[in-house]
Amino acid sequence: MDNSKELTRFAIDFVMTQGACVAGIATTDTLAGGPPSTDLQYVLPGAKSAVTFAVPLDAEKIERYLSKQEHAGHQEDNVRTNLLATGIAVGLATYLDQHGYPSFAVAANAVYRKDTPGGMLDFMPDISHRYLAVRSGVGWFGLSGNVITKTHGAAVILGSVVTTAELEPTEPLPPEERYCDECKLCMASCLSGLMHKKDRTTVTIGGIEFSYSKRRTYHRCDLVCGGFTGLAKNGKWSTWSPGRFAIPQKEEEFLPALRKAIMSSWGRPEIEGGFHHPAMPGHRKLNFTCGNCQLVCHPDREERKRRHKLLTKSGVVVQMADGSLKAVSHEIAERHLAEMSPEQRACYEEV
Repeated sequence: MDNSKELTRFAIDFVMTQGACVAGIATTDTLAGGPPSTDLQYVLPGAKSAVTFAVPLDAEKIERYLSKQEHAGHQEDNVRTNLLATGIAVGLATYLDQHGYPSFAVAANAVYRKDTPGGMLDFMPDISHRYLAVRSGVGWFGLSGNVITKTHGAAVILGSVVTTAELEPTEPLPPEERYCDECKLCMASCLSGLMHKKDRTTVTIGGIEFSYSKRRTYHRCDLVCGGFTGLAKNGKWSTWSPGRFAIPQKEEEFLPALRKAIMSSWGRPEIEGGFHHPAMPGHRKLNFTCGNCQLVCHPDREERKRRHKLLTKSGVVVQMADGSLKAVSHEIAERHLAEMSPEQRACYEEV
């Protein structure tokens, strides 16, 4: 397979056959001038191209998750879809390598550079799937900064393979195929305030500009998406987290609040399932409790509205003594906490 067109067709067919819903190709030329995480040479000296693809999450399990009917289904699907995306990347990289094209499979998630000022805690990826995805036409940036695809919205997991093979680049999506109308339901679904309401981040990759809401400190996402807290300001709905520690407004207050919430949460019963994350102290497991900005974002605006309504009308999550999670009304949640001992209650909120 020395012909670049044939090899490009093969690479895309490989990932699509294994479960991707869309795929594209970026090259060192089309990524020129991009942020550091678009530098393919960082993971593979001599790299010339990258194959990026999206694997969809299960829509039925997303619905049950947002409506607080079931937590485990979407969590298991999310974990396994990440593993599937990584596995597809390994499969293609191995195949290309066997045919004389050294290649590198980029993990779907949770791999961060260690040579930045803050090391792993800067959460800078080795290679950014998002940047490669928008430049190659896999999707486009929604207001949230999530990559949105034409068929499945933002509810996808991205994967990439960096290779020395000279593949033919695919084009970014044309304007008429970018469905984001800045409905701001992603912001309305995010309790952490990660997305700046006015400021934007703009990057130029291969001569093309891409823009999305500026992200504030990632400690906001750590605190809420990490499951340490998750109660809305009105107290009537929450993420899947049973925690209700205050979500600070000022950036400088987030790291101390995060550290305190993490330590306090260690007294909670263990939730079944979960996953390991390299940034979690003590090799403890985390659980998916949010991701709402990604999950509400659907190509159809009415579906977005419906999903957001499911989320905000789904009640407040509390944790039972056996570790299980249950959605109840905010009145029942208050009584549930009031019946705890001060020591137990301190695991969930300030006492």
